[in-house]
Amino acid sequence: MSPVTLPSTTAAILYGPRDIRVEERNLWPPSSGHAQVKVMSTGLCGSDRMFLPFAGSERVSSFFALVHYYSHGRNGDFAVRAPLVLGHEAAGYVTAVAPGVTHLKVGQRVAIEAGISCRSCKHCDSGRYNLCKGMRFCSSAARFPHVDGTLQTKMNHPAFVLHPIPDGVSFELASLAEPLSVLLHASRRAELRANQSIMVFGVGAIGLLACALAKHRGASRVVAIDINQARLDFAKREGFADEVFCLPPPPSSSSAPSSHSHSHSHSHAPPPPKTNGASHSTTKPTPTTPKEMSDEQLRMAKESAAAALSAFSSSEGYDIVFECTGAESAIQMSIFCATTGGRVMLIGMGTRAAYLPLSTAALREVDILGSFRYANTYPEALELLSMPSPSSSSDSTSSPSSNSEQPTSPSIPLPLPVLAAKLVTHRFKLEDTKKAFEMLAKGTDEAGGLVLKVMVGSQDEGY
Repeated sequence: MSPVTLPSTTAAILYGPRDIRVEERNLWPPSSGHAQVKVMSTGLCGSDRMFLPFAGSERVSSFFALVHYYSHGRNGDFAVRAPLVLGHEAAGYVTAVAPGVTHLKVGQRVAIEAGISCRSCKHCDSGRYNLCKGMRFCSSAARFPHVDGTLQTKMNHPAFVLHPIPDGVSFELASLAEPLSVLLHASRRAELRANQSIMVFGVGAIGLLACALAKHRGASRVVAIDINQARLDFAKREGFADEVFCLPPPPSSSSAPSSHSHSHSHSHAPPPPKTNGASHSTTKPTPTTPKEMSDEQLRMAKESAAAALSAFSSSEGYDIVFECTGAESAIQMSIFCATTGGRVMLIGMGTRAAYLPLSTAALREVDILGSFRYANTYPEALELLSMPSPSSSSDSTSSPSSNSEQPTSPSIPLPLPVLAAKLVTHRFKLEDTKKAFEMLAKGTDEAGGLVLKVMVGSQDEGY
């Protein structure tokens, strides 16, 4: 009797730092409660490494983690202890379903939600499953055995976190439901609504999606801050932001970065803004103690925030500030840039401990909110990616245009799916996954072009 031959899947497997191998693996039938999916598109988002303000890291826990896992074989405290398939922003179609799975059928197109919660703890019962302590997240080494990610041709996944894709939404666009979910969750916590003024720190993929979602919700004005002028030019030219402000880059560090995920999160206070007045002859003593250095950094952050608000002609500040970098100096500036009674939404995760102007926040009732991943967002994210912006037909919610010399920045917001599609700058086949990660680690392509969202996909999708 001949042995049973199992079908196989092709996977891009991480064995160690910069060691990705494309190999064949056995593909088992889906177990109870699972479905098998042919993965058509996986989004990578290590590009944030290139344009993070103040050398912070944007969403270290998942997005930037991909590059750290690839470059160092670890992300912060989480080291890869066994070969691991990376990737967590993905979409495909169902090729098999296990008995008992009734809401999916073979051939159905689905977006893959990477987090697998326990569905029985108090957080899951209350609908906040993103806080589940038993959460297993695809492509993360936080738990062992690891849960493989989506950089493979076929995979089995729990059916309850497979979401039908609306007609007209491509696999590539559906892959963006994951990062968009991050912003949906954050915007719910920040109570984002029409006619609010919005500031975004960091124009990586998450920051740009924050701008796009604010536009979709009918924000009165959306501005963005970064240290990379080319990225800011992109944000304004393509209709993500109404106005942008470029801060001076942080001073270069003489020490080589470590393999820890927070090594790119050093807190550099931005240099004070230049003034047109005469220079002062009196020089201040150089701060020497930790408190003196922290106070000086806080002072410089306040001055830089004032310079940004002046450049935007917004002395009162902004209703909601989305902080998408995780850098300490950017968090400090966010508090100074929020209006009285406003909110600062912390999305970036890069600073373990930050020295903050809490008295400034308390006396002005500026709420500082945190956001981690997402919960119950995928259906709305996919719906948003399939529809035009409701504010595109309303003059009352159009963003004011303060630069008539930039005709490509529309006064009427572009539909959110149009903006989201602009994030995809590069595409690779699965067998070229290593090349994709090398480019992400570098931060630019061979021509020095912008690297925002990289898609790795199947040949069937045209890659």
